[in-house]
Amino acid sequence: MSDQAIPLDAETKAVEMPEDHRDELRLWLRLLTCSNLIEGEVRRRLRERFDVTLPRFDLMAQLDKAPDGMTLSDLSRRMMVSNGNLTGLVDRLVASGHLDRRVSEFDRRAQIIRLTPAGQAEFRAMAAEHESWIAELFGDLTQKEQRDLMRLLAKTKLSARRAMSGDAS
Repeated sequence: MSDQAIPLDAETKAVEMPEDHRDELRLWLRLLTCSNLIEGEVRRRLRERFDVTLPRFDLMAQLDKAPDGMTLSDLSRRMMVSNGNLTGLVDRLVASGHLDRRVSEFDRRAQIIRLTPAGQAEFRAMAAEHESWIAELFGDLTQKEQRDLMRLLAKTKLSARRAMSGDAS
């Protein structure tokens, strides 16, 4: 074994030095670690299996829910990214035949973006595998544990929203 120290993630550091961290910080680090592990594995599988990035998958997922299409502004709000971040991705997907773009009949300045039939078929194939990957990644949790975790995460989300709005009641 080498003399070099193995870098530790923030959660491991918090566990090894609990006196330096409050329980809430350790919980945050655990959530972040879990999220990063799962997201990293999903990114890896999308890339290896379909040669697709997670942002591309996410964009197609949003459009799959909106068969009549969405404006770039609506997409950016739903995906929580800027229009600029989406423009290049949309351009590439239009060029590859996965998306089409048309001028809105209600606002000539806006464009409506939607999946083409080929884009929808490709996305749905990816989505089916994605769903099985997520089931596998959570496979060690019982149905009750999954329900409990969902309930606790919903409560956490509400707590965070209250803190953000300044409503500490």
